[in-house]
Amino acid sequence: MSNTLDVLQERGFVQQCTDEAALHKVLDQPPVVFYCGFDPTADSLHCGSLVPIMAMAHLQRAGHTPIAVIGGGTALVGDPSGKTELRKLLSPEEIARNGQGILAQIQRYLTLDGTRGLFVNNADWLGPLRYIDFLRDIGRHFRVNEMLRAEAYKQRLEREEGLSFIEFNYQLLQAYDFLKLYQQHRCVLQIGGDDQWSNILAGTDLIRKLEAKTAWGLTFPLLTTARGDKMGKTAQGAVWLAAERTSPYDFYQYWINTDDRDLERFLAYFTFLPMDEVRRLSRVEGSALQASKAVLAFEATKLCHGEAEAEKARQASLAAFAKSSDDLSAMPTTVLPRAKLAAGIPIAEVLLQAGLVESKKEARRLIEQGGAYLNGKAVTQLDFTVREDCLENGAILLRHGKKKFHRIVVQD
Repeated sequence: MSNTLDVLQERGFVQQCTDEAALHKVLDQPPVVFYCGFDPTADSLHCGSLVPIMAMAHLQRAGHTPIAVIGGGTALVGDPSGKTELRKLLSPEEIARNGQGILAQIQRYLTLDGTRGLFVNNADWLGPLRYIDFLRDIGRHFRVNEMLRAEAYKQRLEREEGLSFIEFNYQLLQAYDFLKLYQQHRCVLQIGGDDQWSNILAGTDLIRKLEAKTAWGLTFPLLTTARGDKMGKTAQGAVWLAAERTSPYDFYQYWINTDDRDLERFLAYFTFLPMDEVRRLSRVEGSALQASKAVLAFEATKLCHGEAEAEKARQASLAAFAKSSDDLSAMPTTVLPRAKLAAGIPIAEVLLQAGLVESKKEARRLIEQGGAYLNGKAVTQLDFTVREDCLENGAILLRHGKKKFHRIVVQD
C-alpha cells in the first residue's frame, strides 16, 4: 500500500510540510490522529473547503483518525489570515447553528462517529479559559517579533485598518487548540491551507515546549482556477455545499464548466479516481474533453449530494444541451402564474426573474450581444414578449450564453 503522504503528494495536496521524512515514517503506522479546523462563519462550506476535506478523507481511508474542529471559540475572535479587514463577529448562537450545518456536510465525506473520527468544538476548552492564567501559562511561550513576521499579520499591519488586539491573539488560540487535541486525543498532525502555516508552526512549537513531544504540520496550496478565480467562486458568488444555497444541478454545472487547463488538477483533488484514470481522462483532446469533464462533475456531485442527485443533474444537463424538455426536473426552475404569462412578459424581465442576469440593463446587453436563448433559439429583439405560445411541453427553457440554463414553468 502506498504511504498516505505519497498519495497526497501525487494528487497535489502538499504545499509545505514540517520534517517530511519523519512524517512519512509516522504515516506508515496508522492510526495517526490528525485535525483540521473549519470556520463556522456561515451555515455552509463552499467548494474551496473541499481541498482539506478530501485530504482528510484520503488519510481516513488509509486508516488514520480525523478530528474536524469547528472554531466555535476562535470564531468569536476572528482569524486575520488572508483577510484585509476585521471579520464580522458572530454570536455564540449563530456559530452553533452554523456548526451543525457544517457537520452534516463534512459527514458526507468522513466518518465522524466518535471512534473512527471526531467532531469537536474548540469553544469547549477556549470558553472556560481564565485570561490571566492563559497569558501566564501559554502567552509566555510566544515572541511578538516572531509573530509579526507571519504573512497574515504583516499584510494587515501595512493597511490603514491595521490589526486589532483581539485578532493578534488568534495565533495563540490556534496553537492552544493543537496542544489540547494532543493532550486529549494524542493528535500529532494538523493540516490546513497554506495561509495557516505560521499558526500551525506555532502549535507544533507549543507542543514541543510544553510536552517535549514532536507534532507535525502539513499545508495545501491555496487554489485558484486557470482563469485566476478563487476556487469555488463564480461571477454569481460562492459555490456552496448546501443544496439550499447551490442546487445539485448548479453544483454539477460548476464542475462541467471547468477550464481545460484545470481538468487534471480537479480530477486529482476532488474525486477518488485512481491517478492512472485521472491522467487518461485529462489527456484526451477535442470533444472527448467534455466527456471527461462530465466524469469530474458526476463524481464531485455524487460525493457532495449523493448518487441519485448526481444522476438527476447529469440527465438534466444532457437534456439541456440536447435542447430537450425531457429530464429537466433537476434544473433551477422559476414558477410563473399562467395569467401573467398569458398577458405577456418582456424577455428582459423574464431573464431577470430567472436569475440569469442581475438587471434589465444587463439583460438588454445580453440580447444585443446574441447571448439570450429561448427554447434553443436566439432572442434578438429587445422588445420580445414571452407568452403562453412559448411553452414547449409545459415549460420554457432559457439559456444565457453557452452554459447557463434555467427553466420556466407555469402554475394555474
